[in-house]
Amino acid sequence: MAIEVKLPDLGEGIDSGDVLEVLVSEGDTVTVDQNIIEVETDKATVEVPTSHAGKVTKIHVKSGDSISTGSVLISVEADASATDAAFEEKTPPAAATPPAAEPTPPAPATPPPTPAAPPVAQAPPATPAPVVPTAPAPTPVAAAPAPPVAPTASVTPTGSPIPAGPAIRRFAREVGVDLATIAGSGTGGRITRDDILRVVKAGSHSTSAPAAKAAPSAGAVAAVAGAAAVAGAAAASSIEGAVALPGEASADAWGPVSIEKASKIRQTIASKMHESWSTVPRVTNFDDADVTDLDRIRKGSKADYAEKGIKLTSMPFIIKSVSLALRRNPLINASYDVANKQVIYKQYVNVGIAVDTDRGLVVPALRNTDQLSISEIARDLATTASDMRNGKISMEALRGGTFTISNMGSIGGTYSTPIVNTPEVAILLVGRSRKLPVVMDDDQVAVRLMMPLSLSYDHRLVDGGTAARFLNDVIDYLESPSRLLMAP
Repeated sequence: MAIEVKLPDLGEGIDSGDVLEVLVSEGDTVTVDQNIIEVETDKATVEVPTSHAGKVTKIHVKSGDSISTGSVLISVEADASATDAAFEEKTPPAAATPPAAEPTPPAPATPPPTPAAPPVAQAPPATPAPVVPTAPAPTPVAAAPAPPVAPTASVTPTGSPIPAGPAIRRFAREVGVDLATIAGSGTGGRITRDDILRVVKAGSHSTSAPAAKAAPSAGAVAAVAGAAAVAGAAAASSIEGAVALPGEASADAWGPVSIEKASKIRQTIASKMHESWSTVPRVTNFDDADVTDLDRIRKGSKADYAEKGIKLTSMPFIIKSVSLALRRNPLINASYDVANKQVIYKQYVNVGIAVDTDRGLVVPALRNTDQLSISEIARDLATTASDMRNGKISMEALRGGTFTISNMGSIGGTYSTPIVNTPEVAILLVGRSRKLPVVMDDDQVAVRLMMPLSLSYDHRLVDGGTAARFLNDVIDYLESPSRLLMAP
């Protein structure tokens, strides 16, 4: 009996998403809770598991489809025992077929799986000496991107799950790289962004070299140009310092362009930013905090935290300072309900951390940070960062924030005017700390480490005095790190 597996409820406020990838094929046998598709919502990328086990009889969606809650994803044959028996019966004939195909290694048995690479890998050795000027030249050129990945194809087991997170899978699709042909250099063979870039660069070099040899042949040049257009990233990476462009190759009136459909998250970011810009009368206060003493304490504690596997940065101290200041300034931790003309004071402090990812700006929220110690915040921050890198951040972690911190210091820059992350009423941007001459209380000039701070706030609810008092409290905590360490 065939059972339809449908898209489940993905969480509050999420009723649709875009299919990034279908992880199973018709004829596959799936188990309960096995991931079958990867979906991008307006908050995160998630892999959707199947609720039933059995044999996949039909797939109802494909990459690029927009689906809503309740949409049919796949049909499975629910009778697992019958499926297993049928599958075992089909195995002997399938096993009998390969021997007949083994004596003849050409294309018929090769195209579907990765073994397509070995025949291609043998083409280049035959090319250099005798066959440069003749007609076969275009063939090696068209297949030239294969040699760099051919050696690694044997490393990836056929049929096994590809060890790559959602962000890496998306990046690979954007630059036209098949993850099944890559051996990951990360932990447990996990594929990293650098692994993909290495293949892209190798592909561009392999296309440029044959093009030079076949320069007299117009057909070879056209083949190289076509391959570069399809790959997209290969053409860009052949220029020193150029960045590989995602999307499909196209052209406008002035030259070549690359066109990419905006992701679900990017569309949501655009909508939220427009909403904030058009509805929130934003004001920004700028100031500096002397973090000389804080930095000395942090550096003195780095080794102790490193032994526990935690990299101690300034962020846990900033988060704790903001959290304590929010308790003293509840209006900054509130929200404004325009429809009901109400001010909603939050009795909890959940600080969101704006994270710059390949897919856009994502803001996971750390819970009850006013009640956590510096070490607990550092640990939660490390866990969140790891989940973000591996694409495992849950949608629940993106909800419930009461205030946002954006750390620009890790990239560079001093001051900015961040946009308020509605329905919150304020956001703090932290710039890169730098040494400046400062006139001390005794009128002596000393070199101090100063941290630039930019606080943007919703002037409908927060007045300038309230914002200034809040920022002063944050600065006081940063300049007196002992208070942070002693705070409950």
